[in-house]
Amino acid sequence: LLQLSSNELPAPSQAPGSEEKAKAENAKKVEEEEEEEIDIDLNAPETEKAALAIQGKFRRFQKRKKDPSP
Repeated sequence: LLQLSSNELPAPSQAPGSEEKAKAENAKKVEEEEEEEIDIDLNAPETEKAALAIQGKFRRFQKRKKDPSP
């Protein structure tokens, strides 16, 4: 058997579950890249109107969730 000191790590091919971990890290990187590509003008009037509409719908949803009417 190969013995490693506490500061040495096994190669990725030797570590159990390393393939799944690598896939998860790659998925995170892809998500981050996609987020960087989004270009929204936060000062545009259309953006403000959309935000207010979404917030209003969410508040109504939360109110109905908290106090369901018969």
